[in-house]
Amino acid sequence: MTLQRLLPFTKSLLEQVVHPGDIVVDATAGNGHDTQFLAGLTGDTGKVYAFDIQQQAVEATRKRVGASPHVELIHDSHAKIDHYVKESISAAVFNLGYLPKGDHAIITTAVSTLQAIGQCLERSKVGGLVLVVIYSGHKGGSGERDAVMEYVKELPQAQFDVLKYEFINKKHEPPFLVAIEKKKQHSFQKDSRL
Repeated sequence: MTLQRLLPFTKSLLEQVVHPGDIVVDATAGNGHDTQFLAGLTGDTGKVYAFDIQQQAVEATRKRVGASPHVELIHDSHAKIDHYVKESISAAVFNLGYLPKGDHAIITTAVSTLQAIGQCLERSKVGGLVLVVIYSGHKGGSGERDAVMEYVKELPQAQFDVLKYEFINKKHEPPFLVAIEKKKQHSFQKDSRL
């Protein structure tokens, strides 16, 4: 067995739950890599909602995926997922931090990220996944990391399984993955801390 690196492991989890015709969310479109990957999994009969607050990221994603009718690019905060996504989703993916090769001062934040994770969990099908890749080695990153970890540790185990996948002998605060699987239907309560 060979241990998978973070991004290939994330993709292998998505491949297990996303099928043609599914509805999925890329909560942080960035440069469009995850959006493109998800579009390939959902096919022409599915739909990908891709969010980013930066126009630069939306344009980079548009360049990568082209004019695909089953990919909706949304120039808005992922905290507003519930304004756009009404269907049940099979997966959502987040890459926290800043846009690679972009302005490092524009970052995801704990408040919007926790709102978005909650909205994705609320819309997830049974067996659906919410995958959060946490990059915390930048200014503001450790606060967001800690808030996400506190939040997911409190998710009820009867409804959700939560996995943390990380390499523990790496230096300089390497990224890690938090994977949340919905086990059964749940009337999700909004977090009072938000």
